[in-house]
Amino acid sequence: MYYLDPRIENLYRIFDQNARKDYLRLDLNENPGGLPQEFINKVLSQVDGRFVGQYPETFQFTEKLAAFLGTDVQHLSLMNGSAEGIRYIIQAFTSPGGRIVGVVPSYFMFQIYSEMYGRDFVPYNEDLTMDINNIINILTDDTQMLILLNPNNPMGNVYSDEEFEAILAAARKHEITVLVDEAYHYFYPKTFIKYAFEQEHVFVTRTFSKLFSMAGCRLGYVAGWPEGVKMVQKFCTPHNTNAFAMAFAEAIIDNPEVLNMLINNFKEGRQYLIDQMDVNGYEHKGEAGNFIFIKTKTDAEKIVERMKEEKKILIKSYSGVGNFGTCLRVSIGEKKYMEQFWNALIELDK
Repeated sequence: MYYLDPRIENLYRIFDQNARKDYLRLDLNENPGGLPQEFINKVLSQVDGRFVGQYPETFQFTEKLAAFLGTDVQHLSLMNGSAEGIRYIIQAFTSPGGRIVGVVPSYFMFQIYSEMYGRDFVPYNEDLTMDINNIINILTDDTQMLILLNPNNPMGNVYSDEEFEAILAAARKHEITVLVDEAYHYFYPKTFIKYAFEQEHVFVTRTFSKLFSMAGCRLGYVAGWPEGVKMVQKFCTPHNTNAFAMAFAEAIIDNPEVLNMLINNFKEGRQYLIDQMDVNGYEHKGEAGNFIFIKTKTDAEKIVERMKEEKKILIKSYSGVGNFGTCLRVSIGEKKYMEQFWNALIELDK
């Protein structure tokens, strides 16, 4: 007989309705400028009929990535974006109705996946600061997974080595699998990936969508202990990552000057925007990541609407952000895009 899973039927989702054409998009934490066209043309020059016609082979790139990260292929599994890896880790290492502890607000797909598979996502209270005792104190023997972000999206909070060690010790005590999402690595270089390589029941997920500027290619990976990675890989469909994504990622790894250029462009754009806000008396928040919260002087939600309608710039508003109340969250890109946004903001926010 026909069947529809009620968890899916009752799952609330919002899908993006904005069209990109003619907009400067600063609402999805992408790199608005993308990769240099010269670099793109060079990578695409290797594309021929066989490249497109054959199923992608992942082993060569996984070896390249493992060497880049200082590990081996047994500790890595390629994914069609890191969100796929997050989904499989939750499926493999929690049970229906299992208890998952995570940060709220956070990347929304953590909670979506938890609800989708019948898990009990348990948030803890959060403002603009993060007290690790809030995390440690909520962990129990019936908790199956702890999900952390380093840095956290959307708040940009980060953990010190000492804080993460304390959290990890509490998780081990209760036999809890720990998942750390590092989608914004390189914007904030401190990483906990060594724990995924050296210890059991620790995973780190990463993506090539952010600093690597490959959101349109969909490529990410799971790092973990070999047996855990093997369990995650069992969920993967054959050839789940595409050849174009691996070709671009391999070229970036082989050409470190491209990565350095992307980092420097980001830093210049971020510093420009921060300097302008400081000089003009704007409060802002965002320790790490490629995004920043801005407390406006007028109505933030109206500014979002006017930015879209009058300036062709897409940004987001967030409510309940500590003493900021409802404020803007803006993706950071290279300086010319930050200049475009800033000039629009000072015109509209008065």
